[in-house]
Amino acid sequence: MDEALIIHGGKPLRGDIPVNTAKNSALYLILAALLTPEEVVLKDIPKLRDVIAISEMLEHFGAEVSWKGRNLHIKAEHILTCSAPYQLVSRMRASFVAIGALLGRCGDAKMSMPGGCAFGPRPVDRHIKAFKALGVEVLEEDGDFIFKREKPLEGRAIFEAPTVGGTQNVLLASAIGEGTVVIENAALEPEIPDLANMLNAMGAKIRGAGTSVITIEGVPYLKGITYRPIPDRIEAGTLILAIAATRGKARLVDVDSSHMNALMIKLSEAGVAFEEGDGTLVVDATRSLGPVDVVAVEYPGIATDLQAPFGAFLSTIPGVSHVEDHVYPDRFTHIEELKHTGADFELNERTLKIEGGTLHGAKMQAADIRAGGALIVAALAAHGTSVITGLQFIERGYENIAGRLQGLGADIHRSEVALVATGTYGD
Repeated sequence: MDEALIIHGGKPLRGDIPVNTAKNSALYLILAALLTPEEVVLKDIPKLRDVIAISEMLEHFGAEVSWKGRNLHIKAEHILTCSAPYQLVSRMRASFVAIGALLGRCGDAKMSMPGGCAFGPRPVDRHIKAFKALGVEVLEEDGDFIFKREKPLEGRAIFEAPTVGGTQNVLLASAIGEGTVVIENAALEPEIPDLANMLNAMGAKIRGAGTSVITIEGVPYLKGITYRPIPDRIEAGTLILAIAATRGKARLVDVDSSHMNALMIKLSEAGVAFEEGDGTLVVDATRSLGPVDVVAVEYPGIATDLQAPFGAFLSTIPGVSHVEDHVYPDRFTHIEELKHTGADFELNERTLKIEGGTLHGAKMQAADIRAGGALIVAALAAHGTSVITGLQFIERGYENIAGRLQGLGADIHRSEVALVATGTYGD
């Protein structure tokens, strides 16, 4: 038996739904807690598989980690080891950013090659080049990377292309010290200033986060803090696309719509209407919608993490749309599964052509987090019953998605099902 989401689709989503704090920010704020021996409290953290995995990594390093309600308490008074074994690192790529925190706190780190979702190459060479440019010695031994900092980091880390993880790694490694570090071609994603804001509140001296040039002046000590991450723009975007796919009208609460401008502009072109409030966003997809072409790029463009859910939404709209992903051009693991709903996809030289129309319920299996989000979007819009397996991936990025969508009127529940092949589901 396997656990699955059972979705009886075709019901417009309506009502209010709160947006969780950002998983893609919380993971690195948790790592930042390694930089101080004092207690760090992160508020309103979703209990996702990735959050639990990174918390277990901190415990491996020697930190005390505990939950009090939805608040995560971390105290890294004593670091027992600066080495991360493969069984911890292989669970997700974000673990590689622990190198920066360990370099900042310990002066050295040992890390296996990270794991993560199964789409396209995501090399760590840009991280390594940046560390070397700042004076870190990097060795490779039996498949492990060994990083050694003999003196405070100083100099310029110039990224050939913006990298969120690489920017975060350098921020964490440089916050404590005596030198000045400049990051050029830094990533612009909102999770970068969120990390910088937390570090600055702990006593760091970081300027320019959210721009392409960030300057870090090392300080001798960082203190503890209580901090709440930004809202999750990827979860919010997936919910917006689900509302639009079902032709519903619903309100997102605790959301920062400024982080989703590109998504909202493109959806407006398709005919979706928005009404922004103070931390709220009303999504109205009750009017006639039309096809659009979408390109996923680095922030402030449409996020690669929303490319798959956006494609699922477009498969519900009559007419021809196209989707490209300039961040991860091969990130289309979801399309064969979505075809079981009757979705008409044609992938030609990394451009996905979508002939939209009516979808029907199907058996589908998620292969990564955002592919899972896409399957849910399609199943909510499809007529009939869908069964989605691969919840171990979905639960890395979406907390209690069934219960929360029920609050919008979705007919969705979690159940054990016999292991079956994917394909058309007969009612």
